[in-house]
Amino acid sequence: MYHHFAKSFANYVISKNQFWIKNPIKSQEKTLRWLLQSAQKTLFGQQHSFQEINGYKEFNQAIPVRDYEKFKIYINRVVSGEADIIWPGKPIYLCKTSGTTSGIKYIPIFQNAIKTHINSARNSILQYIINTGDTNFIQGKQIFIQGSPVLNSKNGVKFGRLSGIVAHHVPFYLKSSRMPSWDVNCIEDWEQKIDTIVEETYNQDMTLISGIPPWVQMYFEKIKQKSGKKIGDVFKNFSLFIYGGVSFKPYKKIFDELIGRKVNTIELYPASEGFFAFQDQLDSDSMLLLLNNCIYYEFIKINDFLKGKNNYLSLSDVKLGENYALIISTSSGLWRYNTGDTIQFTEICPFRIIVTGRIKHFISAFGEHVIGKEVETTIREISLKSKLKVREFTVAPQVNPKVGLPFHEWFIEFDEIYDNLEAIEVQMDSIMQKQNIYYKDLIQGKILSPLKITKIKKGGFNHYMKSIGKLGGQNKVPHLSNDRGIADKLLKHIMNQ
Repeated sequence: MYHHFAKSFANYVISKNQFWIKNPIKSQEKTLRWLLQSAQKTLFGQQHSFQEINGYKEFNQAIPVRDYEKFKIYINRVVSGEADIIWPGKPIYLCKTSGTTSGIKYIPIFQNAIKTHINSARNSILQYIINTGDTNFIQGKQIFIQGSPVLNSKNGVKFGRLSGIVAHHVPFYLKSSRMPSWDVNCIEDWEQKIDTIVEETYNQDMTLISGIPPWVQMYFEKIKQKSGKKIGDVFKNFSLFIYGGVSFKPYKKIFDELIGRKVNTIELYPASEGFFAFQDQLDSDSMLLLLNNCIYYEFIKINDFLKGKNNYLSLSDVKLGENYALIISTSSGLWRYNTGDTIQFTEICPFRIIVTGRIKHFISAFGEHVIGKEVETTIREISLKSKLKVREFTVAPQVNPKVGLPFHEWFIEFDEIYDNLEAIEVQMDSIMQKQNIYYKDLIQGKILSPLKITKIKKGGFNHYMKSIGKLGGQNKVPHLSNDRGIADKLLKHIMNQ
């Protein structure tokens, strides 16, 4: 009976999604009209004459694209307790997140938007049930390794990290099987929290495990250390891993080793600003762009964006394989907001995407413009070709080496110690050159030397993250930077070469 209900519910919900999947452009046009109409009487709507906007062209002309810094003049008024500034009423939450240039950021989340977060996470699981017919995982225990759900209050509005906010909206049918317990989830110290989660879950029938890959990896390693067994043997019915936040590719080899058998995975693309996509096919890394979340999407080619051009595109004009900056307008009052993320379209009908990185996370010290997708693919490919198992890594330019030409320095923490990495460096550099023609030209033109690996001590990245107060939760190590800020702080964790 339970299996039948789950499958029937999955069929009902997923079938309802077919309208916007099959009519994406009409759905986006309808979303834009609804957003503009809903916010006409807000301060922002009045200042930008929403009542006079009749389509995308006028929308594009009436409202400039802003990042958080430029939009903060409105958000600050929302945070101070004012109503009807960017969306009718007041938000029910302020999502606290760390910005690279803005320090602490507060992203408003209004009532409608929190529903889309919950429904999208649910729908990803329902789609999985449709794809596989498997409902057994629902009868076991599910763990969501996340930040603390303890919320504070600012001018009458609760605020906290996104994962902590979402923890307050767990569906009733999952509450009895959800782990860790509330008290354990509230532990602030990340290392203590993971240790306590291990003790609480070690003897449970864990069937679904979810979280950001590096922190789930820490959990798995402590389980293995305690039991001396593979995760798949400790949790015999563990069959589904759900992740988001960072690419899984660099971590997959270690996960395969830790688990010891095949486990299906689902990638999610949630952010403080909205829930954008989820993986709807088991045999593809692409994610379905969600057009039913009251979000209007725009895109601009990265090269145009970096050159200051205003060639913004609606969904109807995008092309496959192009690297775009993601711009959104939402039912939380973010209008033509630059998310800072970059994506590529892998399919057009339906629209499916992959996340390629962050606008500010790149290396272009010499015009090479290396992006996150390229370095993560390199780690993934070299892991498949060799015995290397990479725990964590980051890449930075070395512009002023003591001898020789500049190069890209790869700081890598391996699962095991490898003495001779020269052959690996050659292979990795070849993979990078195949992906990035600008990088290849700089290497062949003797402007750059091939990449070099600097080995980090085991646990070095965790020590670094702890030292800057970002160990655990939704925090993750940037996999590349255009400066030496992270690299210089990692110097104390370097192994003897």
